Amino acid sequence: ALLEEAGGGLVQPGGSLRLSCTAFGIDEFYQATMAWYRQAPGNEREFVAQIFPWNKTTIEDSVKGRFIISRDNAKNTVYLQMNQLKPEDTAVYYCTQVYTNHWGQGTQVTVSS
Repeated sequence: ALLEEAGGGLVQPGGSLRLSCTAFGIDEFYQATMAWYRQAPGNEREFVAQIFPWNKTTIEDSVKGRFIISRDNAKNTVYLQMNQLKPEDTAVYYCTQVYTNHWGQGTQVTVSS
C-alpha cells in the first residue's frame, strides 16, 4: 500500500490549510480506519485525528474545534482541514492506515508570520 500526502506549506497564524492523503493499493478503503499524526522537530510523533469506516472521528484535544478529519471513499482519500492555525501546529504531518504499518512520507506544515 502507498499513502501520498499533499497540501502542506507555509501559512500565517490564524490561517487555514487542507491536507489530503490518497491511498493506493488498499483493498476496500472504505473499511479502513485512517489517521493523521504529526511530528515537530525534537518531539515524538503525536496523534492528531482519526476517522473510522462509519465516519466516527476522534480528535486530539489541542486541535479540537480547529481541525476536522473527513474522508471520500470514492477517491480513496482522507482529509485534514486545519483552521485557526498556530505556530505550535508547525510539524511534519503524516497519514497512516491504523492497525497497519502503512505510513505516508509526510508533508511539512509551517505556521509563521
